[in-house]
Amino acid sequence: MAAPTFWEDPEAAKDTVAQLKSLRAIVDPVRDAVSRAEDLSAMLELLAEQDDPDTRAELDADLTALSSAVNRVELLTLLSGPNDARDCYFNIQAGTGGADAQDWAEMLLRLYLRFFERSGFGVEELALRYGEEAGIQSCNLLVRGPYTFGLLSCEMGVHRLVRISPFSAQGKRETSFASVDVQPELDDIDIDINWDEDVREDTYRASGKGGQHVNKTSSAVRLTHLETGIVAQCQNERSQHKNRATARRMLMARLHQVEEDKRNSETTRIYSEKGQIGWGNAIRSYFLYPEQRVKDSRTAAVTANTQGVLDGDIQRFIDAELRRRAGARHR
Repeated sequence: MAAPTFWEDPEAAKDTVAQLKSLRAIVDPVRDAVSRAEDLSAMLELLAEQDDPDTRAELDADLTALSSAVNRVELLTLLSGPNDARDCYFNIQAGTGGADAQDWAEMLLRLYLRFFERSGFGVEELALRYGEEAGIQSCNLLVRGPYTFGLLSCEMGVHRLVRISPFSAQGKRETSFASVDVQPELDDIDIDINWDEDVREDTYRASGKGGQHVNKTSSAVRLTHLETGIVAQCQNERSQHKNRATARRMLMARLHQVEEDKRNSETTRIYSEKGQIGWGNAIRSYFLYPEQRVKDSRTAAVTANTQGVLDGDIQRFIDAELRRRAGARHR
């Protein structure tokens, strides 16, 4: 990277930087754990010579930090799938329920954007459809960072919210649903598609809240694979050509994922359940009334810190799901 000619080929340089980040995502936590273990060893030697209360307190704190570092390394060993290290497309879709469901979808979007920020992931908005009264109908994002697909695939499924509806004059309790879908970004997909016969293309003006956020031309592109009904859309570029290219990559990634899922019984089950964004299919429930808690139905992980979760503190749920998957593979 220090070579004067490194950035002469921007695409090759970008790939090299991405590979370096992926390697550092593995190497840095291991180095951190080893360094902390060496520091603890030195402290133990000091305690053996003289039992000092301050040193013992520092040792206890460092033991906790080492435990967390080892936990990070352990979780990395669970991200061993062929596409786990890749960037990913991340999609949120409101379920049935009008304004409440669309408001919930926007709350989920805020939750994940905060989680991405905590994790140091880069995010590119590809398409966003606002609700008629409030919230969003759907959004498509491209998330970049080490092991984004492996981590975020743990969030794939239906998410349920129980609360007092802010859209009900009677203050009734409302249950709302939204789904999360994730596919790896793949540059080397070999799928035979006849774009003229197998795919319907629609162009439209990008939606927004007005002003500069609304395109004056029909540059947004929506592609529908006729056989499967899979849809991919992109509106983030002013150029229809660029949006079409991005939508095609997204559609091919989704079709590839479908083929992969046919060989993965658990993921197939998740996708089939997610076909109905409603009762009985939620992977996680967010209770804001009458009690305050968030519970994952797959792992039984639960917390009463609902505001923390809504602010993006969801790593505990991802960790628990990674361990559950590992346990299921070894049965």
